[in-house]
Amino acid sequence: MAGGVFAVEGNDSGFAGRLTMSVVITCIVAASGGLIFGYDIGISGGVTTMEPFLRKFFPSVLRKMKATEKNLYCVFDSQVLTSFTSSLYIAGLAASLVASRLTRALGRRATMVLGGCTFFIGAVINGAAVNIAMLILGRILLGFGVGFTNQATPVYLSEMAPSKWRGAFSTGFQFFIGIGVVAANGLNYGSSRLEWGWRLSLGVAALPAIVMTLGALVISDTPSSLVERGKLAEAEQSLRRARGVNSDVEAELNSLIKTTEVMKAANQEPFKTIFERQYRPHLVMSVAIPFFQQLTGINVIAFYAPVLFQSVGFGNDSALMASLILGVVNLCSILVSTGLVDRYGRRALFLQGGTQMFLCQVAVASVLGAKIGVSGKETLSKDYAILVLVFMCTYAAGFGWSWGPLSWLIPSEIFPLKIRPTGQSISVAVNFATTFALAQTFLTILCHFKYGIFLFYAGCIVVMTLFVALFLPETKGVPLELMHTVWENHWYWRRFVKRESAPTTLPKQMD
Repeated sequence: MAGGVFAVEGNDSGFAGRLTMSVVITCIVAASGGLIFGYDIGISGGVTTMEPFLRKFFPSVLRKMKATEKNLYCVFDSQVLTSFTSSLYIAGLAASLVASRLTRALGRRATMVLGGCTFFIGAVINGAAVNIAMLILGRILLGFGVGFTNQATPVYLSEMAPSKWRGAFSTGFQFFIGIGVVAANGLNYGSSRLEWGWRLSLGVAALPAIVMTLGALVISDTPSSLVERGKLAEAEQSLRRARGVNSDVEAELNSLIKTTEVMKAANQEPFKTIFERQYRPHLVMSVAIPFFQQLTGINVIAFYAPVLFQSVGFGNDSALMASLILGVVNLCSILVSTGLVDRYGRRALFLQGGTQMFLCQVAVASVLGAKIGVSGKETLSKDYAILVLVFMCTYAAGFGWSWGPLSWLIPSEIFPLKIRPTGQSISVAVNFATTFALAQTFLTILCHFKYGIFLFYAGCIVVMTLFVALFLPETKGVPLELMHTVWENHWYWRRFVKRESAPTTLPKQMD
């Protein structure tokens, strides 16, 4: 049954325990890893519209901005300028390919600390940059930091959170991404009037890196990771803190030990294992979900929101304020997802959000096509510019409670332990590869496709929404150890997955 949903009594796999303050605090601290990713998404677009920044590094773009005759779609079309934004994501792609081995060898927490330190160094270099080479080097180090944290944090959250609340806790990562975006847009708006404001915006990226790194140092690693690395005493302590100090965790610990022993006895290379036929649905989702997330167009719109709003008629300050509003709407919508994802499930939010985003992209294209046209020589009136902002905010809200948080949640929860870091690594790599391609080409495509670029994204949203409707099973409330049941009961994926023996305690159907 494609939409079958199961739950168990108590915590994962029916083991005793309850939601504790330790789990809440630990997951909030871990989710703060999203701060550095969100801050970077928000900061780069605003900085690239600041005149002092352009004067120092990209004078050709500044000349086009000040030209009396200009095509609004093409003002910011510069491959060097887009390299400033996209270089982070090619570095993140490289980091994500090795991050799974680090996560297995060093643990989830240590990988997060490494990512925070690397991001901090990149932020310092960017804030002190005197030439484009320093800018790009700083961005590359930021990319390595984001690559490590984006791989380790979602896995950490999915392993620490009880299955009943796993969706809500995992959306915390996206929520902190949203906080980072809003903080960056607010800082851009405040610093844009300063000659050295761009240095402040880029350099302050060190602060969220410090917050995340210090937070990661004070939390424990996940029980799964500790058992995997043979630290059984620490794993038991971590379980007791997570389940409650008076809880009997022996059965759950033994289950983790047994799972790990089976995994090690098989002695399989995870990158080979994941390509086996029985893991075909897992592999497809780890590629398709992050790929489709980027084809919503959300990240390139977030990167270039100030550029985009300037292109449709906002002044510089107004464009930065519009970007800030867009970020606040997205942040609030993530809170909606946190409250609904474990109540109504992943599929319902995916489908509703996809429909909403499609309608908004078509609406934006219609306004731009009717009022600016193909030439790009007209400027939107204030009323129509505000209408575009309203449509973009509605689009951001749809993304914020669907494809935003759920695209990090699904890959982190569907894999068995033996290939979980590898699956998350592939997912992050696909995310970065697609983001790099779109970020590097967006301004050129905008210049050539004009308003049609929003119709392109609308078409992609139709395809991905249909994909979810047909091929994504519901995973709400399913313990990680019983996740194989959703594939075994799916109308299509059951042909690939070997049916495992039924659990001793049968899960009951959720209301």
